[in-house]
Amino acid sequence: MRAIWKGAIAFGLVNVPVKVYSATEDHDISLHQVHNADGGRIRYQRRCEVCSEIVDYSDIEKAYEDDGRTVILTKEELKSIPAENSHEIEVVQFVPSEQLDPIMFEKSYYLEPDSKSPKAYMLLRRALEDTERVAVVQFALRDKTRLGALRIRDDVLMLQALLWADEVREASFPALDTSIRISAQEREMSAALVESMASDFEPEQFTDDYQAQLRQLIEAKLEKGDALDTEETFGAEAEGGNGEVIDLMEALKRSLDKKRGGGAAAKEPSEDESDEEEPSGPAKRGSGSPGGSRSTGGRAPSSRTRSAKKATEDSDGETAKSGAAGTRSKTAASKTGTAAKAGTASKTSAASKSGTASKTSTAAKTGTAAKSTTKAASTAKTARKGA
Repeated sequence: MRAIWKGAIAFGLVNVPVKVYSATEDHDISLHQVHNADGGRIRYQRRCEVCSEIVDYSDIEKAYEDDGRTVILTKEELKSIPAENSHEIEVVQFVPSEQLDPIMFEKSYYLEPDSKSPKAYMLLRRALEDTERVAVVQFALRDKTRLGALRIRDDVLMLQALLWADEVREASFPALDTSIRISAQEREMSAALVESMASDFEPEQFTDDYQAQLRQLIEAKLEKGDALDTEETFGAEAEGGNGEVIDLMEALKRSLDKKRGGGAAAKEPSEDESDEEEPSGPAKRGSGSPGGSRSTGGRAPSSRTRSAKKATEDSDGETAKSGAAGTRSKTAASKTGTAAKAGTASKTSAASKSGTASKTSTAAKTGTAAKSTTKAASTAKTARKGA
C-alpha cells in the first residue's frame, strides 16, 4: 500500500504522527469505451468552449458561477485556505460507538505510526480499548474538511470519514403514514422466517456475482469471438417474480417451507383470529390467512376474487344441470312406476278372471256330483220299499 497523506493525531497535548492509507479498494473489472464500428478507443478531451483549443491540465483552474458571474479561483488561492494547510487530525470528543449512525460512514483509512517510537500510538489505542469509546475527529483531506471517527480494527487505528449532518437526507414517505394493522400470526410467522435465516455474519461467504459473471463473459468472448452464445455461456434466463405480494401470509408460509426444505407448514391462523386483526379505517390489502375475507375498498375485484366468483358460477351451473337430470330421472321413474302398476293391474285382472272361472267350474262340478248322489239315494229307498 502507498500512503496518501501524512499528519498527526492531536490527542490533547499528545501528538501521534501517522501515515494514512486507503483501507478499501475497488475490485470491479475496469472497462473503457470504444467505437463500435472499428473498436477505436474513445478518449475525453478538455476543450475550451471559447477558443476550441485542447487545454492541458496544468492550465486549468477552478471557478464558481453565481447569477451569470464567474469567479475563477487559482490553485494558490485555494491553498491559502487555513484548513487546507492543516495536517492535523484533531480529537474533539470521545463517544459511545452506538451513537454513530452507520449512514454517516463514508471512506475508511488505516493509520500507521510514523515515528521512531510508536508509544504515543499505542497509548491512544489502549485508551480507546479501556474506555470502549470512539474518538470523533476533524481533519482536512483532498480539498475538503471532514468529520471522522477514530476506532480500532485488528489492533490498528482506523479513521472513518463521516458525512456532515446536513449531508444526510431526511426520509419522508407518505405511504409510511398510512395506518396498517399487522396480525399476531403475521408477526409470529415473520419472526420464524427471520429465525430460520439467522446466522453469524461472515463476509467471506459472499461473492460479487456480477463481476464473476463479467469475467466469465470476457473469457468466453476471448475464446469464441463474435460466435459467442450468451445462452450457452450462462444458461437460459430464469424468470423472476413481479415483486407483487398477492397474499402476505401465503408468501411467508412458502418462504418458511423453502427454508425448512419443504417441511411442515406453519400453523395457519383461525378464522376468528384473522377477523380480530382486520384493519379498520381506509381499505387496505388483506393480511389475514389465505382464503380469508379481504376488503377491496371499492376497487376492481382481484384475480383471486374473480376466480372464486367463476368457480361459484360454474358450481351453480353444475348444480342446475344435476337438478335437471334428477327431474328427468324422476319423470322416467314415474312413467316406469305407472307402467308397472298397469302391468300389475292387468295381471291381477287376468288372475281374477282365471280364479272366477276356476271357482265356477269347481262349483259346477260339485253341483253335478251332488245331484248324482241324491238320485242314487232316492233309487235305493224305492227299492227297499218294494221289497
